[in-house]
Amino acid sequence: MTRDRFQGKVAIVTGGGSGIGAEISRELAAEGASVVVTDIKLESAQSVVDQIVAAGGTAAAFAQNTAKAEDSKAAVDFAVGRYGALHLAVNNAGIGAPPAKIGEYDVAAWDRVRAVDLDGVFYGLRFQLPAMVEAGGGAIVNMASVLGSVGIAENAAYVASKHALVGLTKVAALEYTEQGVRTNAVGPGFIDTPLVRASLSPEALAALENEHATKRLGTDKEVAALTLFLLSDEASFISGSYHLVDGGYSAH
Repeated sequence: MTRDRFQGKVAIVTGGGSGIGAEISRELAAEGASVVVTDIKLESAQSVVDQIVAAGGTAAAFAQNTAKAEDSKAAVDFAVGRYGALHLAVNNAGIGAPPAKIGEYDVAAWDRVRAVDLDGVFYGLRFQLPAMVEAGGGAIVNMASVLGSVGIAENAAYVASKHALVGLTKVAALEYTEQGVRTNAVGPGFIDTPLVRASLSPEALAALENEHATKRLGTDKEVAALTLFLLSDEASFISGSYHLVDGGYSAH
């Protein structure tokens, strides 16, 4: 345990069983929060919880399909029932789809991506916001993407959902900041993960890295650092904003 910015706070992190969500869950717990780690795969969430508990933190796993409104309500009810309140949330769960041009796009894939990447965040907010007002205030970070501000070919559902998520974040901030709940969005660029490295040839990876001003991909820890700042009281005058952590990818 390192700092205590979130001592006494209760957090939900969706899609917390791997990648960015797992790192955010670990960092929140390391700074004192009781963390409900949710994932569509309960075993993945439990693995992260086991890591947190082994490090001396407090966490519990919960199976959640964010595309189902009832699961979002159940996750909030679980957090409040287990730890007494809800103060923080990171709506991180997201999926993509096979690349295709709009004129050839699979309609079912469009529906699947939108259901998780946009509808799932709305469902989370729908139940998180009232619970945080009841708790006396809190903060939410919605995980968008650099593709919430720029486009990329053959990814219509993902790009459209992430752009819409940024707008949803602004509306939540306008409606609830006065009641003590701040809402912001984070836009990660391309993050260095085993999946990215496995899916790209060395030449393609080098080309992607070169698209960034940093000449490298980002890390889960770099995204977590920004997310935790926005959740903390240090960001008390920040609400309704969209913050990139993209290594300069969108600067050109």
